[in-house]
Amino acid sequence: MRVLLIEDEPEMASVLKAALERVDIVVDHAATLADAEAMARLGYHDAVVLDRRLPDGDGLSLIPRLRALHLDVPVIALTAMTGLDDRVAGLDAGADDYMVKPFATVELVARLHALHRRSFTSRANQTMVGRLTYDFRHREALVEDQALDLPRRERLVLETLIRRPGRTIMRGALEEAVYALDDEIGSNALDAHISRLRRKLDDVAAGIEIRAIRNLGYLLRAVS
Repeated sequence: MRVLLIEDEPEMASVLKAALERVDIVVDHAATLADAEAMARLGYHDAVVLDRRLPDGDGLSLIPRLRALHLDVPVIALTAMTGLDDRVAGLDAGADDYMVKPFATVELVARLHALHRRSFTSRANQTMVGRLTYDFRHREALVEDQALDLPRRERLVLETLIRRPGRTIMRGALEEAVYALDDEIGSNALDAHISRLRRKLDDVAAGIEIRAIRNLGYLLRAVS
């Protein structure tokens, strides 16, 4: 899952970003409505978490702008405004959920997962390529029911490639899936993740090849 976090308080933003990344959520952070809208227009995100009180306006004003752009990404509004009228206003503005500060980060994570699960209602939960089965709901790669121990970024690479087996995934698309927008990405960082992933797949005889397509990206396919 990739989340756009819109929060202007640096300490709160840092705590939330760290908590989400610990559970394998890629986080892009914006501190203003203007920056948030620019990031949201890229269409990368599975959910938006937004604060209401921002330097350039009420966070709720972003929601109709997203809908006008046909971005139907679910939105969780965060606020210190505790009144019933404030909560109703948030939901009426189009927020899918509403949390009052202070709140437990574990609850935010649970609510994000609940929203994300809805996206699987019309999508197969598992894909099998070669001898490897990838379970999207549980974020697990299995060979003969044995789970592979993959660090977060290697798992995100595999998850992105296996969604479209046999098709080339552009290098930029892989980097967008694995890294947040403000991450510093070394020139060979993605290649290093893929190299380690290849070795682990070979070690368990997963029957999968990850091919580099010159000047384009990578392709995952089954091999005999």
